[in-house]
Amino acid sequence: MAELKEADAAQLHQEDVDIKRADGGDASSAGDKAADQAEKTEGAADSDAKPSTTTSDRHISIQTKLEGLEVLVDLNGAGRKSCPLCPEEKFKACYSHKLRRHLQNLHWKVYVEFEGQMMCICHLPCRNLKPSLSGDQASGRHVAHYHCVVCSVTIARKTDMISHLKRHVNKGETEASYSGSSDVQYEEPAPSGQPYEIMKELGTNVQLLPNHTTPQKSDTYFNRKMKTNRQLVFCSLAVLAEERSPIECLDAFGATGIMGLQWAKHLRSAVKVTITDISDTCVKMIKENCELNNIRVDGGSRGPRGPEVATSEVEGTPIATVEVVKMDANVTMHLWPFDYIHLDPFGTAVNYLDAAFRNIRNLGIISVSSTDTSSLYSKSPNVTLRHYGCHIIRTEYYKELAARMVVDTVSRAAARCNKGIEVLLAVALEHFVLVVVRVLRGPTQADESTKKLRKLVHCQWCEERVFLKKGNMVDETLPCNCHGSMPGKTAVQLGPLWSGPLFNTGFLRRMLSAAVKHSMDDIQPLVKTLICESDCTTLKSLVHGSSALSNQVECGVVIKTLKSGEESGQAEQSGKRKSGEESGNVLKRMKCEASLEHPPFYYSIHRHSIRGMNMPKLNKFLQYLTEAGFRVSRTHFDPTGVRTDATLEQFKSVLTKYSVPTNTSVPQTSVSMDKTL
Repeated sequence: MAELKEADAAQLHQEDVDIKRADGGDASSAGDKAADQAEKTEGAADSDAKPSTTTSDRHISIQTKLEGLEVLVDLNGAGRKSCPLCPEEKFKACYSHKLRRHLQNLHWKVYVEFEGQMMCICHLPCRNLKPSLSGDQASGRHVAHYHCVVCSVTIARKTDMISHLKRHVNKGETEASYSGSSDVQYEEPAPSGQPYEIMKELGTNVQLLPNHTTPQKSDTYFNRKMKTNRQLVFCSLAVLAEERSPIECLDAFGATGIMGLQWAKHLRSAVKVTITDISDTCVKMIKENCELNNIRVDGGSRGPRGPEVATSEVEGTPIATVEVVKMDANVTMHLWPFDYIHLDPFGTAVNYLDAAFRNIRNLGIISVSSTDTSSLYSKSPNVTLRHYGCHIIRTEYYKELAARMVVDTVSRAAARCNKGIEVLLAVALEHFVLVVVRVLRGPTQADESTKKLRKLVHCQWCEERVFLKKGNMVDETLPCNCHGSMPGKTAVQLGPLWSGPLFNTGFLRRMLSAAVKHSMDDIQPLVKTLICESDCTTLKSLVHGSSALSNQVECGVVIKTLKSGEESGQAEQSGKRKSGEESGNVLKRMKCEASLEHPPFYYSIHRHSIRGMNMPKLNKFLQYLTEAGFRVSRTHFDPTGVRTDATLEQFKSVLTKYSVPTNTSVPQTSVSMDKTL
């Protein structure tokens, strides 16, 4: 029956076309070609065809740019022209300016994008006629639809087409989407026989398999959206490389090896990079990417390394050396010590924290990237409790809540190894949560870190929050009066969470210098925001010159700077552990000279807006809070958030004072009219 219906629909459409040609209509040749193309694809419209890999086999509704649709019709010519994606009875022939608006506002506006290919809405008779209310199919109407770029099947709804494309991606059927993609620089047959894509990031080339964006189907998973994460990790490693050199660093989950290759290519002899992965495919691709970037691959025997080969610009000479090891990340971190460890598994990193703190050297750095945003952002509270042992709910400051929860888990893992931490950086964006901590050896440092793990008391009515001190009752902690004015209990306990600072200002300033040095323009605004947030100030001017590079004591280490290079003998350049007395004296001096910590959490100006009132601009509101005597700054967690040491009641009072009623213009005009009368 379906074949008969398709034949009847094709016959009706062909009769209409013949009648129009006989009457000498003004339809252009492009419209006839579109109808012929629709008739050719009619037979395979609703069938499960095999994916096509050439652009010529695709439907005319699939284009890469809007100009592709306009090329189908000669818009520069005179006379009336028909739409190539609409039948004549639906859209009559018109002049070029009207047809151009029709193509842009109807067909192009609702396209579905897939790997650079735009699937526009099609109104040609490619599908079966939708029967009328009387059941007569001949008097029915055609249904608008999309043509799949992979398998050429026709689907009516946009949401259904998006779901259909996701199923193709999960199956790894994306070969057809790479023929017209502009991101591919060049393609060659891979040794395994599969086509791959060459991608360049921060001057480093890596080859990617077609299904590199699907972690369930590809071992060499690569996420383009994590570029900010990779650059932040690189800057933190560059800062550690300035303190002592050379340092041994580990990329525990290599995948394509992009991160470790960037370290070796830009930092050269200052780092000894080890990339590990448990997959044979990943290890093979990492070695191929090393050859692609002119980097020598070490065998992975983990013996004593010889002196690094001097870097030379002569063609053929390796610029760096990378050790590639096929081994589980936990085993690698248990066997060998490192100065810098980066953990970036697909999901949570709690299973690897104990092994990371087992052999990390004193005053080393561990960076943890967590991409399980569903559990971190309180979308799956049962998973959150299982992985992190924390109870959280959805709040206005949920991103900072996630960052403090990850730091809490990291601190507990360090304490189990008799080590403490200092948080250098905590960033929570849409796709990941990045935490960078410095490791402090000793049970005393571990006790100091565990003292900063506290419960958080949160009011579910006004969203006031405060960390709970030991021995305090919950209802006596919150400064708001919601418990007395509202029926029932309004406060809940969340956590445990990290209650200490999330940023180190000196470390962030040196990260900004590293970002400027290596031309990382993408993360410089973010790092500047973090510096202002760590100081809780709205100052815009940041010093990048030599005046900013002064001696700073961080975690018992005097950092070598350009201003006082002669006094750098006090610095711990070799990475060896200091004696207990010397380290303790430096830590005491650091506590005395420490600046004020930034206040925890922030308030959203839109969350606490007043109905019927126009709020002041955010920058003006920050100025008003500063004039009121409070410390204020913006936060990277929320573009509308304000970090301040003012309570919620004080925050609302300043907001109310400088808000203007929305209907102030009406009474003013009426009063002026009365005066004139």
